[in-house]
Amino acid sequence: MSTLTYALGTSIRARVLAHQQHFPVGYIFGIGIAEYLFAYHDVAFGVVICLGMVLVSYLLLSMVELDPLIARCIEAISLSPMYILFTASLPWFMLKEEYLLPGVYSVILALVFWHIYRQKYTSDELKGMGWRVIRPARQIIMGLTIAVPTGLVEFLILRPDPAAPSLAGPTLMRDAFYMFCFVAVAEEVLFRGLVQQSLMNAFGFWHGVIITSVLFAVMHMSWRSVPELGFVFLASMMLGYMRVRTKSLVGPLAWHGMNNTILVGVLPYLIRK
Repeated sequence: MSTLTYALGTSIRARVLAHQQHFPVGYIFGIGIAEYLFAYHDVAFGVVICLGMVLVSYLLLSMVELDPLIARCIEAISLSPMYILFTASLPWFMLKEEYLLPGVYSVILALVFWHIYRQKYTSDELKGMGWRVIRPARQIIMGLTIAVPTGLVEFLILRPDPAAPSLAGPTLMRDAFYMFCFVAVAEEVLFRGLVQQSLMNAFGFWHGVIITSVLFAVMHMSWRSVPELGFVFLASMMLGYMRVRTKSLVGPLAWHGMNNTILVGVLPYLIRK
C-alpha cells in the first residue's frame, strides 16, 4: 500500500511539475472568477474562493519543489487575493469615510513589505523592480503629463460623483496625498514591481507585462464597467513598459497618482453629470 501511495504521489508530483508554467495564468483566472462573484453576485463567495486559492497555493508550494521562478510568481500573485480578503473582511466600518482609503491601502502596503521581507529580496533585486531613482525630474514630468489625458479618459468612462459639495484646496490636497502616497505606491510596488518582475523573470518581457496587465484589470472589476477594464489593461501595459524602459517606478508613480487625483479630486467638480 505504501509503495502504491508513493507511486501515486510521484506521478501527481510529476504532472504538477510538467504543467507548472501554466499555474500563474490559471491562478489569475481564478482571481478573475473571485472578483466577478465579489462585484456582481455575492461578496461571501468571492472571499471564500480567494481564501481557498491562497491556501491551495501555499500548500502546493510547501509540498512540491517548483521552479524557483514559477514559485516566486505564485507567491507574488498570491498577494492579490490576500488584498481582496483583507479589504473585504476587516472591520472597516469602524473608520470614518475619509480614513477608509488610507486604511485599506496601508494594509496592502504592509502585505507587500511583509512579502519583500519574507522573501529576503536583495538590493539588486529591488533595483530590478524599479526601486531606484534615475532622472527623477524627467520621469515625474513625463508621468504627470501623460496623466492629464488618461485621467480625463477614465473620468469619462466612470463619471464618479464628487466627494464634497465643491472643489476646495484642503479636499484636493487630501485626495492628492491619498492617491500619490497610498494608492499609487501600493499598486505600483505590488503590480509593476513584484508581480511584473517575477513574471518577466519567468516568461520574458512582453508576457510579464501582458499577464500583469490582465491581473491589474481584473482587480478593477469592482467598478462594474467593461470599458474600464479595457482602459485599465491598456494603462497597465503603458505603466509596465514605462517602468522597464526607465528602470524606475518614479514615472509610473507620478502618472498613477496624478491620474487618480484628476479622476476623483478634480474633474468630478469641474464636469458635473
